[in-house]
Amino acid sequence: MSSSDNNSDTRNTFQAAPEEALTDAEASSVVRDIAEVPAIEVITTAAVHLMSAAAVKCGLAAGPDAEELKDLDEARKLITALAGFVTAAAPEIGSQHAGPLRDGLRSLQLAFREASTIQDAPGKGPGEKFTGAVN
Repeated sequence: MSSSDNNSDTRNTFQAAPEEALTDAEASSVVRDIAEVPAIEVITTAAVHLMSAAAVKCGLAAGPDAEELKDLDEARKLITALAGFVTAAAPEIGSQHAGPLRDGLRSLQLAFREASTIQDAPGKGPGEKFTGAVN
């Protein structure tokens, strides 16, 4: 899964072509489209993108090339960003939405620990400064 695959929907929404800028009408349309999306949807979509990228970087991608895509340094950054994001967003989105995001985050933290050959000290793993130690 390449970053261009992950961003294809966004790119199609915001860019007509790499060498062209959006016309005023296109820009207005994009702004109207974004204005109609509830904040909870934007927040959860961003969290899911971070989760998906972190899963791939932890080596959890489907397919025979999963090990080739594994990059624990990148996974650590993504998981830490996700932990900060979910921690900050939780009071705004409520437990109904934050709970599943926290569960996914915890699963990624555990997957990272399992994939890592050098174990972090308790509380020092990716995102644990926001979530506390994950067992």
